[in-house]
Amino acid sequence: MTGNNRSGAPQRRQLRFNAFDMNCVGHQSPGLWRHPQDRSADYNTIGYWTHLAKVLEKGLFDGLFIADVLGTYDVFGGTNEVPLRTAAQVPVNDPFMLVSAMAAVTEHLGFGVTAGTAYEHPYPFSRRLATLDHLTNGRVGWNVVTGYLPSAARNMGQEDQLEHDERYNHADEYMEVVYKLLEGSWEDGAVVRDAEAGVFTDPSKVHEINHEGKYFKVPGIAITEPSPQRTPVVFQAGASPRGMRFAAANAEAVFVTCPTKELLKETVARIRDAAEAAGRGRYDIRIYTMQTIVTGADTATAQAKFEEYKSYADIQGALALISGWMGVDLSTFNPDEPIGDVKSNAIQSSVATFQKASGEEGKPWTVRQLAEWVGVGGFGPITVGSGEEVARQLVEWVDETDVDGFNLAYAITPGTFEDIVEFVVPELQKLGAYPTEYVEGTLRHKLFGKGDKLPETHRGAAFRLHPALSGR
Repeated sequence: MTGNNRSGAPQRRQLRFNAFDMNCVGHQSPGLWRHPQDRSADYNTIGYWTHLAKVLEKGLFDGLFIADVLGTYDVFGGTNEVPLRTAAQVPVNDPFMLVSAMAAVTEHLGFGVTAGTAYEHPYPFSRRLATLDHLTNGRVGWNVVTGYLPSAARNMGQEDQLEHDERYNHADEYMEVVYKLLEGSWEDGAVVRDAEAGVFTDPSKVHEINHEGKYFKVPGIAITEPSPQRTPVVFQAGASPRGMRFAAANAEAVFVTCPTKELLKETVARIRDAAEAAGRGRYDIRIYTMQTIVTGADTATAQAKFEEYKSYADIQGALALISGWMGVDLSTFNPDEPIGDVKSNAIQSSVATFQKASGEEGKPWTVRQLAEWVGVGGFGPITVGSGEEVARQLVEWVDETDVDGFNLAYAITPGTFEDIVEFVVPELQKLGAYPTEYVEGTLRHKLFGKGDKLPETHRGAAFRLHPALSGR
């Protein structure tokens, strides 16, 4: 682990990797499922996921970040025709079901699992979180999302999703319930396992949370005993002003998507400022930016791969994804004109990023150019080159933007990740910019080196009924 100076900034920065995938076909590369080396269509097999987990652990990745949606991208054209035909994140399966199998074949790899606050009550959900934390020996994180697809709201019996900022207000209370259940219900000494006395749990050390708020009423106790981390690591991806306030109070790892170093540097600074304003350290949040890497034994090989990948990209599928992210039907736009000013009740940070993105000569990208860019790996930057070239460019991104690491999307899977482990990781290690072994312990300790539980400066720590018994 790197040390810290008095300001909390890491000395000798080592960058970090997460892999970005989803329990679906193609994830953010619509059309690439047709590539003969892509195995994303095997998403519904255990073998695909266990193999991927072992590849990532070999590469010393912090974790596998598993995205999720509960609806379809029917914003584009107002129907499911394009997302179904192009496999634009449909079909899609539950991400939670994958983790136990992957944990069984790995020892260190973490798992950031996406789950929304809009459609599942926090009481049963907190049990699912704690269960996975037990089964993985503390290697689980929860990516908190508030939802953005209207189709999900309709299928849950609602006319539409809540307004953007109100979704975060709802999520704030959701988090409060989860914190109360996982941090403030069972004391660390509650489970005694006294066979002679016939007592497994000391009832006097288990407490009702008595929560009654605007959205939830949860009077009773948590029904799981404390897991290794109690509250799994909290991940978050919202970069709108309201999302950033939520992250400043709750997130321990934040995922951002910025197409340029300039935009990324601004975003990282805002997140660190927000954390400090919330009473936390500037580096109490690990920030990962999305990136797609295409690499090989040399520059020519990598470039040839990239050109081949681009030939498989499905522009209609990309437009469906962008429409869902923005909450704007791009089928009604002139494909050769910029997006312009639009209002969004979806991912507001995506709208802002797309509007700021520019192509040649600083001109705003047209709708068609955005779709071509997103077609391979999503909207993050694409780095193409030999392992050595890619390694040096990634170090430059970290040095110039203060980001902690990269959330790596794929062009094809598992090939993209296998190439990164084979060609890029060794070059980063030569530069002293990447770990050569895992830190022991839970995911939280691996990320911060400060123990298994939430730090006292984190919002969730305030819900401990017995801080002295918190295991710190």
